[in-house]
Amino acid sequence: MWIKSEDFEHAYLLGCEMFNYLSVSPVSISGNLNFTEYNIVFQSLTLVYTGCFLIQLIYWLFVFPKVLFYKSVRSNIKRFPVSVIICARNEEANLRANLPSILEQDYPEYEVVVVNDASADGTEDLLNDLQRQYSHLRSTFIREGDHIREGKKLALTIGIKAAKHDRLLLTDADCSPATNRWIYLMQQNFTGNNKIVLGYGGYRRGKGLVNLVSRYEAFFIALQYFGTSLAGHPYMGTGRNLAYRRALFFENRGFAAHYELASGDDDLFINEVARKANTAIEIQPDSFTWSDTEKTWKDWYYQKKRHLTTGPRYRFSTKLVVGLELMSRLLFYPAFIFLLAFHVLIPYMLGLFIFRMLLTSVIIKLAMCRLNEKYLLLPSPLLDFALPWAHLFMVFSNYVETKRARWK
Repeated sequence: MWIKSEDFEHAYLLGCEMFNYLSVSPVSISGNLNFTEYNIVFQSLTLVYTGCFLIQLIYWLFVFPKVLFYKSVRSNIKRFPVSVIICARNEEANLRANLPSILEQDYPEYEVVVVNDASADGTEDLLNDLQRQYSHLRSTFIREGDHIREGKKLALTIGIKAAKHDRLLLTDADCSPATNRWIYLMQQNFTGNNKIVLGYGGYRRGKGLVNLVSRYEAFFIALQYFGTSLAGHPYMGTGRNLAYRRALFFENRGFAAHYELASGDDDLFINEVARKANTAIEIQPDSFTWSDTEKTWKDWYYQKKRHLTTGPRYRFSTKLVVGLELMSRLLFYPAFIFLLAFHVLIPYMLGLFIFRMLLTSVIIKLAMCRLNEKYLLLPSPLLDFALPWAHLFMVFSNYVETKRARWK
């Protein structure tokens, strides 16, 4: 849509009035910017706004809605043995609360392997007590000083090596399955060529803004990786609820390509090995896992910063798919605010904005029902605007820290 010159003239005059009100001339702000150049600026901004809207439309009409209409597998395949892997470092309280629900799953043959990663609390005693009660609980350990680089990747690798079965199901010590059908529902997706199953790991609802932000973020990220997987481009999963074949892990040489990073045991590994032909998703509510969010903004901030270190290692196609969605949101709102402030094609701008808001609200509400989430709809517009900027700041912070470390 081409914009009439009188619209730009009105915006230009309004801008001059604003600058005069601040006792600063337009020339001092913008050099020798004349009306024709203002015209070009507003035309460019309108094209950016329209382009971002169209990109967003693709995701919200053709990618994310796939989750709403997905029908989970209903199969009567043989229930193959499963190894559940849990890494625990000073997680006595969480294991005491969550491990029994994992050990009491309605599944004929499975083992639970807990890797005690140099815990200094009562984790070892707890595991010994539980092993006397549950014969299918096994544990291994890493002693303090046994390894050069600490982190979950080493513990997970040891757990996978210790596993007896080829079908692995991963979760965290602070997670509990929604029901005793968790293992069954996740493993039933290992049909045909499927070697990876992406599950949903949600956060329990609690008090405070940190809880709200964490729950919305986990929900939206799941909407992204489920939607893109169903669209033929799986790129990540969450370690709170993830399954893959043991053979696939060793064929890929485990986490060797990114072992030096603290994060990436779920998203980078899946990004390396997941393809359309070998990846399935499971989104029946009985298959979900639930855990508690971080308690403070500081903990949330550093957790997110750590997770965002993996982005530069994604495949180029993933960077394109994820980056386009993120950048279109980053630019959409500022372009809308600027054009609206200068009264440029207000009906057009408002029309696209309102349409997108209505569309996203409908999809989010339906997806909340599908993923058994509540009370995320009303804050979603604000978080949709704010979170990309928060992530951009964290990515920049990680970049600066990396540069400083190289100069030391």
